Amino acid sequence: MFCARHVFRCFKWLERAGDRVTGAAGPYFVGLAVILQAIGVASFFTVIQPSLPLRWLTTPPCVLIALNLFTHYYYVCTVPPGFVQGEVLQPGSGRLWASPSQRPSAGARWSNHGITLLTASNTMCRRCGFMRPERAHHCRICGRCVMKYDHHCPLPAGINQCVGLNNERHFVLFMAYLVLSTFFLSILGYSQALEAVGLTYSNDWPYMVPELAYILTYMLSVVICIAVLIMLCWHLWGIARGETTVEAQDHEIYKRVAKDRGDNFVNSFDLGMSTNLRLFFNIGPDGYPWYTLVLPLRIMPYTDGRSWARREGFQRHQGIQEGEELTDDDYDDDNA
Repeated sequence: MFCARHVFRCFKWLERAGDRVTGAAGPYFVGLAVILQAIGVASFFTVIQPSLPLRWLTTPPCVLIALNLFTHYYYVCTVPPGFVQGEVLQPGSGRLWASPSQRPSAGARWSNHGITLLTASNTMCRRCGFMRPERAHHCRICGRCVMKYDHHCPLPAGINQCVGLNNERHFVLFMAYLVLSTFFLSILGYSQALEAVGLTYSNDWPYMVPELAYILTYMLSVVICIAVLIMLCWHLWGIARGETTVEAQDHEIYKRVAKDRGDNFVNSFDLGMSTNLRLFFNIGPDGYPWYTLVLPLRIMPYTDGRSWARREGFQRHQGIQEGEELTDDDYDDDNA
């Protein structure tokens, strides 16, 4: 027991040391991500794009994908995730902001069309001492509570901040366009990759990008495409189930707790796959037009984070009792 306690404290120390390193190295990750994206786009438009057929037809979609890639990355790095004690996100009026299908009222939206929005309950965070609504969690690296906290993302995307209510849509769309861009580079740049490594009869390399740089870019694109595709599918699956990454872990525990007492756990935030996806991307009659998925425009989330859409007739999750909800770990080094 004594040994296990010291091992546990050792792991907690390593975890917190990792948090400090991650927070300090975050800006460097962002810089590296920008450089890699720029090299990839430059390689595509200088090596692959000139050889595409019907360039007048294929170039605009390629430019749109690259524009979405850079813009959503900029948004997810600069838009505050939704700190509980931070300023409330307000809709903008510039050209980068999309216009909603209908002019929404303040606070929660989607009050019609069979979707019930209920005010979230509040609990006190034991770490920062502030009241926070449901689905908010405390980030150890930022040291603040984030509404609809998903995770803090230093790697692999390198955004150097939390993914939460206000920027989670940009995070998912960034991953989607990163997968698209690396997929097309991997497929359409295959012949140039063979040429760069000398597996063709041509010894001429007429492109501005050096051969070694293109080979490394191509290999990295293949790896990133596969890795980020897995991440994207995982996130989309969670969105379709009405849960964040943190909530997915909590819900597995809730299921076991409910099963032990002969009950079934039901996620009250799960309104069905189609509705969950529409609410997340805020597309629909009370949201924004579908083209906001294609054009890199800013939009508001469907809620202000203090009211949430729930299943009809549900005030809380089924299968767990009040007070059984999991909170953020609150370990004290002196008591661990």
